[in-house]
Amino acid sequence: MSTLDLILALGGAAALLAAILPEFLARRALSLPLVYLLAGILLFTLPLGLPDPDPIAHRVALEHITELCVVISLMGAGLAINRRIGPRGWSTTWRLLALAMPLTVAGVAAAAVALPGWPIAAALLLGAVLAPTDPVLASDVHVGEPVDAQNADDEVRFALTSEAGLNDGLAFPIVYAAIAVAAGTAGWAGEWALTDVLYRTAAGALLGLLIGGLLGRLFFRARSDGLRLAERRDGFVALACTFLAYGVTELAHGYGFVAVFVTACAIRSAEHGHGYNNVLHGFVEQIERLLTAWLLLLLGGFVATGGLAALTWRGAAVGLLLLLVIRPLAGWLVQWRGRAGPRERLAISFFGIRGIGSLFYLAYALGQADFGVPAEELWAVTGFTVLASVVLHGVTATPVMNHVDALRKAHLGRGGR
Repeated sequence: MSTLDLILALGGAAALLAAILPEFLARRALSLPLVYLLAGILLFTLPLGLPDPDPIAHRVALEHITELCVVISLMGAGLAINRRIGPRGWSTTWRLLALAMPLTVAGVAAAAVALPGWPIAAALLLGAVLAPTDPVLASDVHVGEPVDAQNADDEVRFALTSEAGLNDGLAFPIVYAAIAVAAGTAGWAGEWALTDVLYRTAAGALLGLLIGGLLGRLFFRARSDGLRLAERRDGFVALACTFLAYGVTELAHGYGFVAVFVTACAIRSAEHGHGYNNVLHGFVEQIERLLTAWLLLLLGGFVATGGLAALTWRGAAVGLLLLLVIRPLAGWLVQWRGRAGPRERLAISFFGIRGIGSLFYLAYALGQADFGVPAEELWAVTGFTVLASVVLHGVTATPVMNHVDALRKAHLGRGGR
């Protein structure tokens, strides 16, 4: 039996299930990512002769595949958001980005130094890798279709979607800082602050606004009928927007992740209620679901083939501390006297889902420097944390969000805001 034929058959089956399972799992305490993870473990346990999903041997391929999955997910997240960007409506998001994320990095880094005894560079890298929440695996707690007007009033889904849309790009400066520490670069802090923090972040945001604004005018207001793409049903244009924004920004040495999300928000705001936003979002969501299915099968294979062999109880403790203590506590504290009510604050702080973005950052960083910790151990801790997040948040997302929705509807029914 040809290995390629087997991979094609399994890939086709995974793609088919990606279309069938969401509706089937919609009201069950079981998420699609968790199903694929378990399926991957099962497949790679069976004697099928599948290739070893080794993230060290296939680091470059993994880096680019996860990068592609994240940028496509960021476009979908930006197109789905109903609220226009502003200081008040996005106040929960700004708190999570400016306060909760640095606190999470610091907490994870401190735990990595105290428990496994890792050097500063490796501990800082782990904090950067695990701090950003994931726009890929968190579909159960994110806003849905662009036409769903109720999303604008759902603080939990909005906060988690907008946070995940921006913090994947904002983790890059911390990754670069970890790389500089590992390389022992003298006097790196000044250049890092000016280039990696200020310039690259600003370039990502500004180019995203520019590209998104131009594309929005082209799609919705072009004088020529042939250029006014909003009058057609070509959803693949969303991929063109994604790659254009990402590629141009990376060529300008800005943060492409930031640019893609901002581009999507700018396109959405050009004609906020237009049905073409739904067409673009629907196409991106399908591609994202397909890539996610394949990546999670590989993550399950990583677990099944001994990828966690290098995991110690101290490394596992760092991951569990992040999911159960560090992120929930940081997320809760920074929302004090904010827009979200007490139960919404709990949900927002708890659902800091880790996923594909963490895999990308680790694959990227390990290609840049030696961090003084075996790559197998870094992958084991990161893989375990993502695995634990998929299980923990996958089982709890549906019942918790159903409860939050019921409370919100009851509050609105009593005439609340």
